Amino acid sequence: MDNNADQQQPTATVSTDHAHGQLARAFVTALSHPDAATRSRAEDRLDRWRAALAGMADGSLRVGSRTPVAGLPAWATLEVLHGGFASGRACAEGPLRPYEIEACRAAGIAADRAALFAHSLTEAGLTGLWELLDGGRYRVTVPEEAALLTVAWLVRAGEQQAALELVTVLAPFAARLRFTPPTGDGPAPAVDVVHRQTVASSVEALERRGPNHAVETQREALTVWLPFSDELLAHWLETAGPDGRVLHHDPGTEWHRRGAELLLRYRLLAAANPLCGKHRSSRQNLGILRTCLELTVSGEALTPRWAGLLRVAAESMVRRRGLPGSDRHTALRRLQAEQAALPSHHALARLLLARLAELPRHDGLADPESVLAPTGPLEAEQHGIPVGTAFPAELRRPVLAATSAPVETLVGLGLVPSAEVLAELAPQLASAVEADAYRDRALGALAAAHHRAFAGRRSLLLLDYARQVRAEELPWVRATEAHRGAGERELALLRRLGGLAVTTFPGTILPNPLVSELAALARRGDLGLPFVEELAADIFMGGFTPKYLAAARIAADLLQGTLYERYYGIDYAAVHAMADDEPGRGGRRPATSTAFSALCRERAGRAASSRSVAGNGTVIEQAQILTTHNLATLVGPVGTTPADGWEAPALGAFATTARLVTRAGRLPRPLATVKNAAFAWRQMVFHLSLCTPQAQRAVLDGLVADHPAPLAPAVAGLRLVASGGRFGDDGTAGDSSRRLLGWTVGPHWLLRR
Repeated sequence: MDNNADQQQPTATVSTDHAHGQLARAFVTALSHPDAATRSRAEDRLDRWRAALAGMADGSLRVGSRTPVAGLPAWATLEVLHGGFASGRACAEGPLRPYEIEACRAAGIAADRAALFAHSLTEAGLTGLWELLDGGRYRVTVPEEAALLTVAWLVRAGEQQAALELVTVLAPFAARLRFTPPTGDGPAPAVDVVHRQTVASSVEALERRGPNHAVETQREALTVWLPFSDELLAHWLETAGPDGRVLHHDPGTEWHRRGAELLLRYRLLAAANPLCGKHRSSRQNLGILRTCLELTVSGEALTPRWAGLLRVAAESMVRRRGLPGSDRHTALRRLQAEQAALPSHHALARLLLARLAELPRHDGLADPESVLAPTGPLEAEQHGIPVGTAFPAELRRPVLAATSAPVETLVGLGLVPSAEVLAELAPQLASAVEADAYRDRALGALAAAHHRAFAGRRSLLLLDYARQVRAEELPWVRATEAHRGAGERELALLRRLGGLAVTTFPGTILPNPLVSELAALARRGDLGLPFVEELAADIFMGGFTPKYLAAARIAADLLQGTLYERYYGIDYAAVHAMADDEPGRGGRRPATSTAFSALCRERAGRAASSRSVAGNGTVIEQAQILTTHNLATLVGPVGTTPADGWEAPALGAFATTARLVTRAGRLPRPLATVKNAAFAWRQMVFHLSLCTPQAQRAVLDGLVADHPAPLAPAVAGLRLVASGGRFGDDGTAGDSSRRLLGWTVGPHWLLRR
């Protein structure tokens, strides 16, 4: 189920089966996972799912409502578990954070959240908030932390009444929720710069890199036990005769005394170097030499067995490496010493951590290569790492992941590998646009920080066609809305993000977090553009909100008479002429578009009547086909156009389709992959419909010449429609041509062997 979609189930209840399943999985992980940190995280999830189930049982938690937690308003940022279930607590509650405790201590008040709230409204408290506003040295990790900064700004702007009204809304929750922000490193980064992770995240990744046991064991063997084995061998070789065989004669008292010293040093070395255990084994050469020396020094005569093992061990060591001190032996030991002297990844990670410690933790890295430069003389002296040592790829990756640059640069560097990652970066770009919309610099910076925090707010599972809470519904955002100027950059950012999504990730459906960000930009820019989410088939009940019809009309304007319309058998003229539902009592906007919903069910055919998840999926897929799932909106009103034409995205979408179809044939549960392949195919048909006739023919010829065997019916069907043919009502034409859809009730033709 998609956690981010606005859910569409009318007047229904939520089963606890999902919650119990998640509880069971967390229990098993907490009990049996080998990694302690993973077990700890699972125990935390276990506690949250227990709390959620308890709240559902006693009625204090109403899953499916916009206000699911008793006593908390819709604007409160809730802790949301997998599947959109609220856990029963807010993200801004819990024990006081260290920065809150320090603020209370500095103010000379009790360590209490309500007391801190009251102090923040005093002259001293407001002065401190104004200093934070002007310096920008704060972070907003959850939206509520922007509330008192907003109050302070309103007071300074002379809007005491608006400030009082906001305080009145916040005060009932002052003891429970934190409304003050933690300190930060400074103002937000430059407008055109984004980063996938912060310096703090890179630090956490490097700190998790402990010493590699196998590597450190080998290092111990090279630096400690091989040199000691050479000493033991040289000591035994003093007993050799002309033929080189040991135990030829008794070397005398001095030899025994030095042997005792060797054994004493061995015990000290063994205590200080516990990683390598081969020296303890009586089957290893070092263990044989040591055991025989212990027996001899203690006055015991070696048995024939031990004497034979000693001679074989000494002879094999000399044969393999040469006599200790010989040129061959010395060269080998020098090479091994150089290998052992190479710095470990753990030591190099420590050096990187020292470099990163000097940088702001909550921003990205404008110049990551300076952090990754080879070691210098001073660092070599401080960390014991040779001058000029380069960092391996395993350590470069977590540092490069914090690169701060234009999003196009990150895409080129391979740091944005998917549309989902692009969705993670979009709020950073949108926050800069948000800041630009406010005339006051301090208020703009606060709005930008708040936007980034709000983008991290997880979506709830909602019923009765309810929609997720929007940023403009939060009381501290409403309080400053009048100071927001007319945004002029929303459309440009929509075009930029849409272009990246369409051209960089062809064949990938726009993820819901990115759709939400695009929709927010459209609202804030008063553009009146409908962006539609991917709905969850497991709780869908057949209705679509009016924006789906609006999106389908945009698609009709763009695609009427094209290959796309003919391939999917759409009458876009009828869609464009489809009537809106009449407003209800009191002018209320209808929850769904009756005509559009009926058209989707009609196009899905008998599958839509199955009332199963798959049946729901067939209806949702028809809505995606009719609306193009935002592609037409991005290309038409927004104006997204690939610089090199539509041929490249079409080929990219086909490559994605071919890869997914090939993978599906190898999977035990391939249906989700088939669905994604059909999404990619639909994107290809869309892009192909916008190609010039010459480019369209070239792409089709390429598809015919090179495609996976299972796709042959789909390729034949596309070529048929492109040449003027059409499918029958069942989506087939003859014996070899088929329309490719993702959802089906029953076996999918693409998987038939």
